[in-house]
Amino acid sequence: MPPTRPFARPVPKPHAGPKPHPGPKPHPGPRPHPGAKPAAAHPVHPMSAPSDPTKFGRVDDDGTVYVITSAGERAVGSWQAGESAEGLAHYGRKYDELATEVEVLEERLATGAGDPKKTRAAAQLIADALPTAAVVGDLDTLAARVGALLTGADTAIVTASADREQRRAEALAHKEALAAEAEQIAAESIQWKAAGDRMRALLEEWKTVKGLDRKTDDALWKRYSKAREAFNKRRGAHFAELDRERAGAKSRKEELIAEAEAIKNETTWGETSAKFRDLLVQWKAAGRAPRDTDDALWARFKAVQDEFFAARNAAAGERDAEFSENGRRKQALLDEYGPRIDPAANLGAAKAALRELQDRWEQVGKVPREQMAALEAGIRALEKKVKSADDSQWRRSDPEATARAAQFRARVAQFEEQAEKAESAGRTKDAVRLREQAQQWREWADAAETAIEDR
Repeated sequence: MPPTRPFARPVPKPHAGPKPHPGPKPHPGPRPHPGAKPAAAHPVHPMSAPSDPTKFGRVDDDGTVYVITSAGERAVGSWQAGESAEGLAHYGRKYDELATEVEVLEERLATGAGDPKKTRAAAQLIADALPTAAVVGDLDTLAARVGALLTGADTAIVTASADREQRRAEALAHKEALAAEAEQIAAESIQWKAAGDRMRALLEEWKTVKGLDRKTDDALWKRYSKAREAFNKRRGAHFAELDRERAGAKSRKEELIAEAEAIKNETTWGETSAKFRDLLVQWKAAGRAPRDTDDALWARFKAVQDEFFAARNAAAGERDAEFSENGRRKQALLDEYGPRIDPAANLGAAKAALRELQDRWEQVGKVPREQMAALEAGIRALEKKVKSADDSQWRRSDPEATARAAQFRARVAQFEEQAEKAESAGRTKDAVRLREQAQQWREWADAAETAIEDR
């Protein structure tokens, strides 16, 4: 803030007057509190009470106003409007205004508020104006304080510059690390959801990092943006392929439903039942259709299958009399195969026994209606038990999960082979890095295989 210069009338050449007053010693400023950390190089002066201009000036008989400093006295203006004391008070107030400006700058420097370069510029203006300032007061002490302000501002400018450079270096390292992580995710990650979440988190973190120049920030942003685009492209390709596979499964299951529709009205019960079992095997082998349609497709297939078996059971009701023996025989089959169909002990044997049971069951023929529910419930319970165990095993052998684990193992082998080559070529650091990557992929492979086993 530039100093306020009071208006001064032209002054005559000063005549020889009394010996200049040497003025008081410069004010040393308040003592800092014991143990307090200094906020700036120059101590802060509290806003002082109005000064006493009579200690640092005088008014000559002709109205000329003088200020007294350690260098002597000099004329600062003329007072013709009243008593000399009023003149001194007027120029004293101008001094107080100038001192207040200095105090404000001291406070600003001590608290770190504002730009130290602007604080120094304002202090320099005051320093330049002091030798000719039209004020009456302790100019020696004020000049010393302004000098300390200039020194403190210089120190603050250097410190601020160093702080900015440090912040820039930290921001540069931070964003380089974020860009590098994004590039690694883009190149390697196949955990699509977790990787996508991390990419978004990197972006949010990126926005919080400040302090870089535009050119450097733009270059780093291009790295991050390119990595994000590469990741999105690779993830999109993965899910496009998955969609194609599921679309193929949907198409195949619709074909199986059509085949089931074509045979549902046949009355060769045993042969047609075998066809439905074969269709069910093919259904499982087709894989999963898109999530929003797979359950609906199964419901359609199951409805056709149920329609066929319902018709078969209805036809059997017409021959209940001759089927009484069949009922006894079927109960005997349940009694025989029930203990043998134990998927927990041996799923393969249980499935084989179930197929054998089903074949023999069909050969026996129909049973009386009143026995049908109990007998069918018995065999369905065995089928459900085997199906549940079979489905559980199928989930454990999920081809996608198995392929993913195999892919991880392949990556391990690839990095280990590269590490061996690097070691042979004398690139020890590269070999160490490649082995670390191989270990990371080995851990992922172990985790994927454990997940399959735990299903």
